[in-house]
Amino acid sequence: MYTIILILLIAYLLGSIPSALIVSRLVAGVDIRTRGDGNMGARNVSRTLGWKRGAIVALIDVGKGLLPVLLARAFGLSLIWRIGAAFCAVLGHDFPIFAHFQGGQGLAATLGGLAALAPVEMVWGMTVYGTLFLITRHSDLSAGVGVGLTVLLMGLFHEPIELVVSSILLIVSVPAKMMLDRPRRVRIAGA
Repeated sequence: MYTIILILLIAYLLGSIPSALIVSRLVAGVDIRTRGDGNMGARNVSRTLGWKRGAIVALIDVGKGLLPVLLARAFGLSLIWRIGAAFCAVLGHDFPIFAHFQGGQGLAATLGGLAALAPVEMVWGMTVYGTLFLITRHSDLSAGVGVGLTVLLMGLFHEPIELVVSSILLIVSVPAKMMLDRPRRVRIAGA
């Protein structure tokens, strides 16, 4: 039981690393939470500080979701605890202890967790996401279709129901966090 608690705690702490804040401070000397839409995520970094810096943040954030699940797997934890590690990493990203609990919306961390939990389905989903984004340049639409396809493939490939349901919950947490952050983002945009 101590191993499970330790891995879930590590997952939360990894998720709490405020990569967008660190990158924005290192490269531009700014707090990304006061720029653009105020979101502490890769898309806001990309829009305000350039796509290369946004890509760095995205890769780190994907890793924050991926590594805890791989760690849980390495310690032989069951699927439910690997899913728990993904949830803790996303929770850390959304409400990071290292950034006064003002985090991002968790899309990249969610994608990282799902990549470790269902890699084949994620390759297909992210291929569709990338292709649609190149065509439409609409990130939300592309991500929605890509992650939707990922979950659909999980069902078609007969993944365990716990994985399918938890994946849906992880994905739904992204727009839920977006709505939760809306008042702060409107205030920052109006300032």
